[in-house]
Amino acid sequence: MKPSSLPLVSIITPSYNQANFLEATIRSVLEQDYPNIEYIIIDGGSTDGSVDVIKKHEGRIASWVSEQDRGQTDALNKGFAKAKGEILAWINSDDTYSNPKAVSEAVQFLNENPDVAMVYADCDFIDEKGDVIGKFAARQTDYAKLRRGYVHIPQQTMFFRAKYWREFGPLDPSFYFAMDYDLWVRIAKHAPIRYLPGRTWANFRIHTSSKTNVNDERGWQEMLRVHYRDGGGFLSQIVAKFYLRKIIGPLWRFRIRRN
Repeated sequence: MKPSSLPLVSIITPSYNQANFLEATIRSVLEQDYPNIEYIIIDGGSTDGSVDVIKKHEGRIASWVSEQDRGQTDALNKGFAKAKGEILAWINSDDTYSNPKAVSEAVQFLNENPDVAMVYADCDFIDEKGDVIGKFAARQTDYAKLRRGYVHIPQQTMFFRAKYWREFGPLDPSFYFAMDYDLWVRIAKHAPIRYLPGRTWANFRIHTSSKTNVNDERGWQEMLRVHYRDGGGFLSQIVAKFYLRKIIGPLWRFRIRRN
């Protein structure tokens, strides 16, 4: 089948001063076996050599820019504004696709399930060196479960139809951490999202400066914003989980220090 007859998949990488990891991210996209990918990199004006890394591969990159922006959410919105694909995804500049068939498997699933808005699969945790250190506990979720705080979707593995971006995008620029969760809730309210078990598509890198390590508290507060915005009340599972984490977290750290 000719590439032009396959759905175009637009993949966005937002990047800022991640030169140590960016090469692996770019290669993981360019080494996909799916032949009809539009790859777009939006760099926030990096000063660490990231632009040199991008230029090494610019012959296979559909579009890239390096200029000051307002952060990751703004960069993603800029990237998707350029995207022409029928299917969209994003992979952050410190994460990678772990399976060269990730895109083709996602496209096949969406083609075979035209009612599904978004598909996602399993994801590994990796460290700064790229070694696997754990597994993301992905599982099936839906609008009701998302509203209750069952957020078991690895953003690195998601692929969604562009029609839902046009209807429910762009990402809310007031979100720093939970912009993906906000988008999933908006999409899931109108169409199914599906987990594809038994497939591992990406690596989620954990390192000392990653947003996941630095801003976990802020992420939960942003998720609660979505919950209350959409009519959620205080007596709900997501609120209970938030306060339970606030109680258990310090106690666990205290236990570690005592031991």
